[in-house]
Amino acid sequence: MRHRSVTYSSEATFQALADPTRRAVLDLLRRGSQPAGEIALAFPVSRPAISKHLRLLRRAHLVQEHREGRHRVYQLNPEPLRAVDSWLDQYRSFWSANLASLKAFVEAECAKETRPPRAARPTIKIRVSHRKENDGKPTHR
Repeated sequence: MRHRSVTYSSEATFQALADPTRRAVLDLLRRGSQPAGEIALAFPVSRPAISKHLRLLRRAHLVQEHREGRHRVYQLNPEPLRAVDSWLDQYRSFWSANLASLKAFVEAECAKETRPPRAARPTIKIRVSHRKENDGKPTHR
């Protein structure tokens, strides 16, 4: 048997991951290898529909298949998910920076609201009278 390098297509990986049923199949296989029949029983769709999902996952190299007697057993292959993780890492950095800025802003606003008010200053009331006293100038009382 020849040793060959396997190149994973990130486009095929993303296409496979786009479907919620296929993501659920991958979640199921995280627990360990399972025969196709057992996988099919976990979903409310037909066995042929699950077979199509498994075929797409196999073509994207997200699952590996081997035979045990009459059964086809599938297991998770996490290698192609590294490309997804690498792509998502850029967004993790972006969101971490933005969330840190948001946190600092919210904490500053919260600190402003919880600061005790300054000591109340006495208010001075000035009444202005417009009576003509003192050469027509208003008087203060």
